[in-house]
Amino acid sequence: MRVGTFVLAAQFPGQGQGEALHRAVRSAEVAEESGLDSVWLAEHHFVPYGVCPSAVTLAGLLLGRTRRIRVGTAVSVLSTQHPVSLGEQAALLHLTSGGRFSLGVGRGGPWVDLEVFGGGLDAYENGFPEALDLLLDWLHEPRVAGGERFGFREVAVVPRADEILGGGPPSPEVIVACTSPKSVKLAAQKGLAMLLGMHCGDEEKAGMVALWRSAARDAGQPAEVVERVGHVSAGVAQIADGRTDAVETLVKAMPGWLRQGLEAHVTVDGRHRVMRDPVAYTEFLCGLHPVGPPRLAADRLAATAERTGITRFALLVEGSGDLASTEENVRRLGAEVVPLVT
Repeated sequence: MRVGTFVLAAQFPGQGQGEALHRAVRSAEVAEESGLDSVWLAEHHFVPYGVCPSAVTLAGLLLGRTRRIRVGTAVSVLSTQHPVSLGEQAALLHLTSGGRFSLGVGRGGPWVDLEVFGGGLDAYENGFPEALDLLLDWLHEPRVAGGERFGFREVAVVPRADEILGGGPPSPEVIVACTSPKSVKLAAQKGLAMLLGMHCGDEEKAGMVALWRSAARDAGQPAEVVERVGHVSAGVAQIADGRTDAVETLVKAMPGWLRQGLEAHVTVDGRHRVMRDPVAYTEFLCGLHPVGPPRLAADRLAATAERTGITRFALLVEGSGDLASTEENVRRLGAEVVPLVT
C-alpha cells in the first residue's frame, strides 16, 4: 500500500492565492517528513478551485526541496499544451530527480482554457489520443517527427529520458486520468496506469479496473504489465479523534471552496454545466473516503484496495482550508494511518 497526498492549491473564501500556494508547498514538505509515498499536483487555469497553473513547474520546485518522496502531476492537461514541450519538461525532471517524477496526463475539460491557449474545442474532443502518442514517442525514442495535428520534421530528443544515471527507470512513469470507458481503453492499449477520480466509489473503480485489464489483454499487453500496473485512486483524507469531528471540519470549509471554485469555470462554447450541490458533494466524499479516526481511515483504504485491486492512493489533505490543520492532517496520516495499512 502506497499512500500519498493530492494537492490542488485550493483557494478558500477569504484567502489569497499566495496563501493557497504556500499551503500546497508546505503540505508536500510535511508529506515527505511524515513518511508518505508521494505528492500529486493538480493544475487549473483562471479559477480559485486550484491556483496552480503548471503542475510540472510546481513539481520541479518540490523535487528540489525533497530527497525521497515521489512527485507527480494529477494531471498535466494535454489539450492546452504541446506534447513535446511537456515531454521535454518531464524528461528533465526525471533525469534531475533520479527518477522520482511521475507524469499524470489528461484531456481536461471544455473550458475557456482551450480558447486562451489556442487548442480549441477539437483538441479536447478529438486530440487527446494523438497528443498522448506524441508524448510517449518523445519519452521513449531518440528522434521524433510530428503527425497530423502536430506537424514537424524529425528532430532529436534532448535530453533523452533513458540517459538517467544511477540505474534509475529508463523513462518517467506516465499515468492517464480516466473518466470514461473510452479513456480506460486508451490507457489499457498503451499499458499505462490510470488515475481514478475522488468522485468515484469502489464499485465504479473496480469496474474500470476490470475493463482496463480486459482491454489490455485484448491489445496484447504482456501478462506482467496487466498484473503489476499501479493504478492510483484519488480521494479525501481528514484524520481526527472521532468521525464526527473529521466530517464537521470538511463540511464547514469545503462547500465554500467548491461553490466559488466550480462556479468560476467558463465553458469554451457556452454549454451549460450543472454544478453539484457543494454541501451534498462534501458529505458524499466524506462517506466514500478515509474521513475519521485512524482505524476507520485505515479500514477504508484497505477496503478500497481489496475491492478494486488498487494499492496507490492520492488523498486530498487540504480540505480544512487551514495551514496548521492541513499540516497536522498530513502528519497524522503518516504517523497513525499508514502504519496500519502497510
